[in-house]
Amino acid sequence: MLEITKTFAFEAAHFQPNAPAGHPNARMHGHSFLAEVTLSGTPDPVHGMIRNLDDVETAIAGVRDALDHRLLNEVEGLARPTMEMLCQWIFDRLKPGLPEIVAVTIRRPSLGQSCTYRSA
Repeated sequence: MLEITKTFAFEAAHFQPNAPAGHPNARMHGHSFLAEVTLSGTPDPVHGMIRNLDDVETAIAGVRDALDHRLLNEVEGLARPTMEMLCQWIFDRLKPGLPEIVAVTIRRPSLGQSCTYRSA
């Protein structure tokens, strides 16, 4: 079994509606996010690929457009836009078109933080 990963970036704002009063995350703030989408499988014997990365890029484009330069709290399904929720949200949207997807990682490099969601 092999894995391939495609990374994309997006800029977005959010706030944590359940953060305690006065906590910095209760206020709207923004991040530069990196998302990594990982697919797993056996390469096709004819083409030698798990999946053509152009297909992956096409699938990712819609997700990126839904998140980039947005207030994540206003994106349907992301009322609580934690890294954990973002991972699952991206995974769930890509799975129908990319059945080989096995993981999504969200990184906030400026904070040294990341979260990974793997399919069970």
